[in-house]
Amino acid sequence: MSVCQSTQLKAFNTFGISARADHIGIATSIESLLTLWREAMEKNHPILLLGGGSNVLFTEDFKGTVILNRILGINIQESDTAWHVRVGAGENWHELITYLFNQQIYGLENLALIPGNVGSAPIQNIGAYGIEFKQVCEYVDFVELKTGNSIRLTANECLFSYRDSIFKHQYKNDYVITAVGLRLNKKWEPILTYGALAQFSREKATPKQIFDSVCEMRQNKLPDPALMGNAGSFFKNPIVSIELAYRIKSEYPDCPQYSYDEHSVKIAAGWLIEQCQLKGYSIGGAAVHTKQALVLINKNNATGQDVIALAAHVRNKVAEKFNIFLEPEVRFIGCEGEIDAVECIS
Repeated sequence: MSVCQSTQLKAFNTFGISARADHIGIATSIESLLTLWREAMEKNHPILLLGGGSNVLFTEDFKGTVILNRILGINIQESDTAWHVRVGAGENWHELITYLFNQQIYGLENLALIPGNVGSAPIQNIGAYGIEFKQVCEYVDFVELKTGNSIRLTANECLFSYRDSIFKHQYKNDYVITAVGLRLNKKWEPILTYGALAQFSREKATPKQIFDSVCEMRQNKLPDPALMGNAGSFFKNPIVSIELAYRIKSEYPDCPQYSYDEHSVKIAAGWLIEQCQLKGYSIGGAAVHTKQALVLINKNNATGQDVIALAAHVRNKVAEKFNIFLEPEVRFIGCEGEIDAVECIS
């Protein structure tokens, strides 16, 4: 356990928003995590548990204690058919994929270069290029902060759905993920349903080809947070009725749509925003990225309020044109904790 001398949060959120906390502590074990939490509770501080800060927007200064989860460790076991990997929540997600790749353990290639730490993966049920976290998850370990009890849920018990899980609901407050368990099949099969991956032959594709292609696509479309503050995809891809999807497709044949279930269709939010001619549009220091409209960027010392104003403008324009109301994927953090993102931009 350690304590940051600075209370500035800019280095701990990929949006690069200049906000402050009253206190910042770093947890490197479950024990230090519980100690920091109890100290904050004794001071009657609001508490924010933060991983890589890749999916948060600070809307103002945080009037409490921020605890950075830096619990590390990678343990690999094997069975006849799979690799079983237990990973500390504080490990960097992309660095984990690279590490496993060097061990010739494959299956996470489509999720390469997603920013953030491992502990965030189950909360969001992160996904990209045809695969979601739930497809490789075996279990999630977390701790109940009030009691110190450790709990393990199987993948099925996590109630994963599109960018959602039980960790956004029942186990949202006073619980923190400490490790995840991954099951990666030894018999590797490529997932080639999205973007440039469709060019590969299922019989000839290699894990390295998939990994390199995903990295290239993300680097071409998405700005590096180290160079231009952002939180990746700002909005969720909306799930709409088949009827609405059909009406849009009949007017815009090139609209990217993906079957979601028997009653609904997923539409690319970035495409909807682009049709509203919003690429490059800015409010204050925040702007819509010129290459990928789904990404809002910190172009010039943006404040959290700049980003909120821009997100609200984007949502309104898409609603006016398509009768679809976009919802943020990014978590909004106010002075005492998470606030309702949809309410903020409505």
